Amino acid sequence: MRDVRIEKVTLNIGCGKTVKPVHAKTILERLTGKKVVIVKTKKRSTFGVGRGKPIGAKVTMRKNFDDLLKRLFEAVDNQILKSSFDENGNLSFGIKEYIVIPGMEYDPEIGLIGMDVCITLERPGFSIKRKRISKKIGNKHRITKDEAIEFLSKKYGVRFVDKIEREYY
Repeated sequence: MRDVRIEKVTLNIGCGKTVKPVHAKTILERLTGKKVVIVKTKKRSTFGVGRGKPIGAKVTMRKNFDDLLKRLFEAVDNQILKSSFDENGNLSFGIKEYIVIPGMEYDPEIGLIGMDVCITLERPGFSIKRKRISKKIGNKHRITKDEAIEFLSKKYGVRFVDKIEREYY
């Protein structure tokens, strides 16, 4: 019951006014091979885009994401900031351009677009928080930042650092 595992991996590309959401959808479909959802604004005038207008694209993967995660970690040189974790041990990081991901090629029609990667971690028994009757997960059963770092470094060989120095950024 103490084993940490990955619940889901969410990839998100926010477009705003500059990038067409169709291009973001194309990139995510090429990368994952899954169905991608175009996200629309819910409030009035979000980032200068009117209500109900497309503003980005996202995809959530709940199975078969090991190869994708290896490619995404490789895109950031297997280095991630320690400050990328939240209080529940979940991890979020960004990729500046999709062409740094191994296997992705530049498409001049799309241009250069970055994306956000969110990794949600869980333990067996975490499904209780999704039930209709609200239950809480005990403090001893929650995932800490140190446990998440240990799990990801063992499974994927990722190094967690305080400051990142890269050549191409």
